Amino acid sequence: MQFMDRLNSLAAKLQQQKGNIETEEATKNALVMPFISTILGYDVFNPLEVVPEFTADVGIKKGEKIDYAIVKDGEIQMLIECKKSLGALKIEHASQLYRYFAVTHARIAILTNGEQYQFYTDLDAPNRMDSKPFLVLDLNDIDETLVPELRKLSKEEFDLDSVVNAAEELKYIGALKRAIGSCFAEPDEDWVRFMTAKVYEGSITKKVKEQFYPLVTKAGKQFLKDQVNDRLKAALGDTSSVESGSDGAEAISSQAVVERDLEDVSDDGIDTTVEELEGFHIVRAIVCNEVDIHRVVYRDAKSYFAVLLDDNNRKPIARLHFNRAQKYIGLLDEAKVETRVPIFDLTEIYQHSEALRETVRRYL
Repeated sequence: MQFMDRLNSLAAKLQQQKGNIETEEATKNALVMPFISTILGYDVFNPLEVVPEFTADVGIKKGEKIDYAIVKDGEIQMLIECKKSLGALKIEHASQLYRYFAVTHARIAILTNGEQYQFYTDLDAPNRMDSKPFLVLDLNDIDETLVPELRKLSKEEFDLDSVVNAAEELKYIGALKRAIGSCFAEPDEDWVRFMTAKVYEGSITKKVKEQFYPLVTKAGKQFLKDQVNDRLKAALGDTSSVESGSDGAEAISSQAVVERDLEDVSDDGIDTTVEELEGFHIVRAIVCNEVDIHRVVYRDAKSYFAVLLDDNNRKPIARLHFNRAQKYIGLLDEAKVETRVPIFDLTEIYQHSEALRETVRRYL
C-alpha cells in the first residue's frame, strides 16, 4: 500500500469510528496507534521502537508520563502526547511535551487528538519546543503538499535533518496559508483597510470600511470562483474532449462540459470544489448518450454534492461525497436508497458507468 493510500485509509477509518470514540484511551487505541504503526511505520508492540507511558523526571515534576516516545537508532527521536478525539487541540495541552522536550534527545514533538497532528521542533531556541507547530496534518482534510515531509519521519525514510531544515519554511507557509484563507472567509479590519486602500482614493473612514467590508468579502470569493473555473477549463482543455470510459461512454466536447459555471457564491457555508465539478462532468459525460446533457445539473450542499436530472431532487443520478479525506460516490437503486462506494481517483467513477446510465433510464 502506498503512503498516501495508507493516509486515506486511516482518514476513512476516522470518519467511520469517531462518533464512537469518547475517551483518550479509545483515541489512542483506535487512531493514534494505527497512525504510529501504518503511517510512521513503527512497531507499537516493540518497546525498542515505541515506548508507551514514557517517564522521565523533570525538576520537581516526578513520575509524569508522556503517551509515546518513538525510538530510532537507540535514541528517542519523537514524543507524542494524545488528547481525546473531538476535543480541540490547544497549546495548553502541550505542557508535558515542553518539559520532556528539554530533557531528551527528541527534536520532534507531536500533539494529537487522533484527527489532527501538530508537529513541533525547536526553531526558536535550541532544545526548547516552539510554541507553534511547523506542520499540521488534519485527517479530515489532508494537505497533500505536506505528505513528502511527513514521509521523512517514517521509519523507512527517517531523515530528521531534512525535516528540521525545512521546518521553518513549512511553519510560515502553513501559517500564511491559514491567514490567507481567513482573509477570504472572514476578512478582518486590517485586511479590509488594506484592500480598500488599493482601489479607493479617499479617506478610509468608519463608514467607508463598513461599505467595503461586504465588497471585499464578495470580491475574494468571486476571485476564488474564477480560479476554480480557470483550473477546471485548463484540466479539460478548450478543444479536447472528455475521454470515454472503458465501457464506451460517449465523449462530448469540453466546451459543452464547461458551460455550467459555479453559481454565485453566497455565505451559506457551501464550498463547491474543483474535484466536485470534475466529478460532475464525468457523470455528465457518462450519461450523455441517455439524455440531453443540459438536463443533467448539480446542486451542492454541506453534506454532499448531488447530480440531478432536470434539477429535480426526486431524480438523483449520483451523490459525490468529496468533503472528506476518503471520497465516495453514492449510487441510487430503484428505491433511491444510496450505496456509498469509496473511490481514490476520479477516473474510478467510470467503473460505475452502467449503474449511472441505468439510474437515468429509470427516470426516463
